[in-house]
Amino acid sequence: MGRPPEPSGSAARLLVACALGIEKAALRSGVRALDQEGRTGEVTVLRTGMGPVNAARAVLAACASGPLREAAVVASGFCAGLAPGMHPGDLVVADETRIDEVTTACTGSQLLRRAVARAVPGRTVHGGLLTGADHVVRGPERARLEATGAIAVDMESAVTLSSALRAGPRPVAAVRVVVDAPEHELVRIGTVRGGISAFRVLRAVLPAFYEWHRSLLLPRR
Repeated sequence: MGRPPEPSGSAARLLVACALGIEKAALRSGVRALDQEGRTGEVTVLRTGMGPVNAARAVLAACASGPLREAAVVASGFCAGLAPGMHPGDLVVADETRIDEVTTACTGSQLLRRAVARAVPGRTVHGGLLTGADHVVRGPERARLEATGAIAVDMESAVTLSSALRAGPRPVAAVRVVVDAPEHELVRIGTVRGGISAFRVLRAVLPAFYEWHRSLLLPRR
């Protein structure tokens, strides 16, 4: 039996949103690798800028009309781990995101977690609640956020997903690479070994987003 025809149009597109230039560079290198294999063409990497306000504005604008109006959205980039035992280079595949009492359920998180584990063998993949903040979280605040049930925190994922859904129904997910953790707190991304490790992991994980997206597009039986 032949493979079902590929869906066309905006429903077949995937938007990967990140905040920083270094995150976009890592993700774009993953897209280029897929392009060379002839496996993509419908993946867009959007740099939103830092913080929830910038993320909301950029994602709403991208998803409101045009080729991305029904696109699946993945929030990606770096995050701070909250749970003891996390290390730089670990991955977080969210089951849900939360900020300001707004909780967003992620689509196909177990499927995505398996795809991520295949893309970066040997790396620890965590699942759970990814919480949002409007500032860089340091020190004792980590423990306070962990007490809410969250395993990691960043400034953009929660508003990225909620904003994407405000623009219309679509699959949404969040995958973050831990760049610092309670026992491995970093000062600046990219200047120490943990930041470099996280960059390499983020570059390698992009094919998992593609696999997750294509699986969602296949007809269910």
